[in-house]
Amino acid sequence: MDAVMSTTSGSASVWLFLLFGFLQLLKLSGNVEGDALNALKSNLVDPNNVLQSWDPTLVNPCTWFHVTCNSENSVTRVDLGNANLSGQLVSQLGVLYNLQYLELYSNNITGNIPAELGTLTNLVSLDLYLNNLRGTIPDTLAKLEKLRFLRLNNNTLTGNIPVALTKIQSLQVLDLSNNNLTGDIPVNGSFSLFTPISYANNPHLNPLPASPPSSVPSTPPSSPGSTATGAIAGGVAAGAALLFAAPAIALAWWRRRKPQDHFFDVPAEEDPEVHLGQLKRFSLRELQVATDTFSNKNILGRGGFGKVYKGRLADGTLVAVKRLKEERTQGGELQFQTEVEMISMAVHRNLLRLRGFCMTPTERLLVYPYMANGSVASCLRDRPEAQPPLDWNIRKRISLGSARGLAYLHDHCDPKIIHRDVKAANILLDEEFEAVVGDFGLAKLMDYKDTHVTTAVRGTIGHIAPEYLSTGKSSEKTDVFGYGVMLLELITGQRAFDLARLANDDDVMLLDWVKGLLKDRRLEALVDADLNGNYNDDEVEQLIQVALLCTQGTPGERPKMSEVVRMLEGDGLAERWEEWQKEEMFRQDFNPIQHPSTNWIMDSSSQIPPDELSGPR
Repeated sequence: MDAVMSTTSGSASVWLFLLFGFLQLLKLSGNVEGDALNALKSNLVDPNNVLQSWDPTLVNPCTWFHVTCNSENSVTRVDLGNANLSGQLVSQLGVLYNLQYLELYSNNITGNIPAELGTLTNLVSLDLYLNNLRGTIPDTLAKLEKLRFLRLNNNTLTGNIPVALTKIQSLQVLDLSNNNLTGDIPVNGSFSLFTPISYANNPHLNPLPASPPSSVPSTPPSSPGSTATGAIAGGVAAGAALLFAAPAIALAWWRRRKPQDHFFDVPAEEDPEVHLGQLKRFSLRELQVATDTFSNKNILGRGGFGKVYKGRLADGTLVAVKRLKEERTQGGELQFQTEVEMISMAVHRNLLRLRGFCMTPTERLLVYPYMANGSVASCLRDRPEAQPPLDWNIRKRISLGSARGLAYLHDHCDPKIIHRDVKAANILLDEEFEAVVGDFGLAKLMDYKDTHVTTAVRGTIGHIAPEYLSTGKSSEKTDVFGYGVMLLELITGQRAFDLARLANDDDVMLLDWVKGLLKDRRLEALVDADLNGNYNDDEVEQLIQVALLCTQGTPGERPKMSEVVRMLEGDGLAERWEEWQKEEMFRQDFNPIQHPSTNWIMDSSSQIPPDELSGPR
C-alpha cells in the first residue's frame, strides 16, 4: 500500500511539474504582447486609472479595456487617446506585429518616439499628436508601408524630416505642424503639391523653394551664333517654366477672387481635373456615366439632403454619389467650396471619407467610397432574407465605432462639426462591418447663411432632441440625443418613429416605447427578436443605460460623446448611472409629477425612474 501511495504521489508530482511547465510555456509564448503593453503601463503615470484592467497575469491582453484583438487573440488596436496619461513610450511596443492602430493622442507623454515602432509593418494609423514628445522623427517609420495616417503635430520634435517618409505610397495624412523641426522640407517622393501635409508652425524649417533651383555652369563669352541659339533655348525654357507654373498661378488667383464671384460656376465637363489633397473635383459627365445618368435602379437611398446613387468610375472603383437638393444663395459657390474642404479634412477611421465633389450651375454632388454592407438601418430592417442579422458583437462594435466618430467631430475638428441627423440610416458599414458615420457636415453645408441657428430644423422624427425641435438651436448635445436613440435602434431593431406600433396600442416614438417596457420590467421584450436570445443580458442593460443617459431631456445633463466612448469602454458608466439615479430620486421627492395611473410621466423629454435597470427583472 505504501508503495502504491508513493508511486501515486510521484506521478502526481510529475503531472503537477508538467502542468506548471506547460502553463509557463503558454505564458511565455502567448503573453509577449501582454508583457509589452504591461511595460508601457509601468512607464506611464495614470491618474484616472484608465489602465486598471491591464492585468499582467493573464495569458493575453484581449480582455483589457482600450485593447482590441483579432480572432487569433493578437492585439490590433490600442486606443488611449485623451486619457490624461504621462510618462514615456517603450521600445517593447515593437513586438505588437499585428497592431494596426496606435492611438495615444492628446496626453502628456514625454520622451522620444521609439525607433522600434518601425517594425509594426501592419500599422495603419499612428496618432501621437498633442503630447510633449521630443527628439527626432525616427527614420524607421518609413518602413511602415501600410501607414495611412501619421499625426505627430503639437509636440516638441526636433531635427530633420526624414526624406524616406515621402516614399510611403499609402500615406493619406501627414501632420508635423507645431514642432521645432529644422532643415529642408522634402520635395521628392510620392507626394504632390496638393497632398494633405502640414508643416505649419515649425519656425526653423526652410520653406519650399518658389521654383526648382537652376544649375547653370559658367561659360566663356560665346559667338553671335551661339548667343542666338542660347536665346532660343532660354525662350523655350521660360515657356516651359510658365506652363508648369500656370496651375499654381491659377490656384492662387481662384483663392483671391471676391466672394460674389462664382468659384467654379462653369460647365463641369469643360473643366480640367482639379485635386485638392485627396479631394478630387469630378466632372458632371464622369458622374453621369458612373451612375447611368442617375438611373433609379442605382438609387441606394433617399434622405433630407437628396438621393444617393451607386456608381462605377472609369477605373472600376465603386462609389456612392450623393446628389444634393438644390438650395442656391448668392455667393453660395464659394461657401460650398469652403465647407466641402472642411468636411474633407475630417479624417478618422469611423468617419466616411469624402472622396470628391462636383459643382456646376445646376448640380452639387458629393462622391464617397461605396460601403459594401449598406447602413445599420438596412441591416436591421431591410436586409435580404439570405443575409444573416447583425449579431450582438457586431452591434456592440457599431455602438463604439460610431461614438468614436462623433467624438472626433465634436472634439478634434476646428471648427467642430455637428451632425444634426444621427440615426441608424446614417451609420454605414464597411466590408468588415466597422461603423462609419456618414452625412456629417451636410447640415452646415446646406445652411450657407447660418451659424448655430437654422431656418429649418434638420433631422428625422424620433431622433430630434426636444430643445432643437423647439428652438432650432443645435449643439453637440443634439447629436448625443440622436446617438442615444440610435443605440435603442441597435438593441431593439425597431424604427425610431413607427406608426405601425399604434396597432398594438404602443407608442409611435421608440424612446417612449422603450420606457414603457422598462416601466413594466419587460427587458427581454426590448431586444431584437432576430438575435434569437444570443446576447449578453448585462451588456444589453449597460447599452440601455448609456442610451437613457444620452436621451435626457435637458442637454446639459447628457454626457459628451467622448464620455460616451469611455463608458462604452467600461470606464465610468456605473458611477454616472448611480449619480443620475440619486438626482432622479431627489427630483421625484421634491417635484412629484401627477398622472392618472402612475406617479410619473413617460414621454420623449422626461426621465425614467432610476431603479428600472438596477433591480431584479
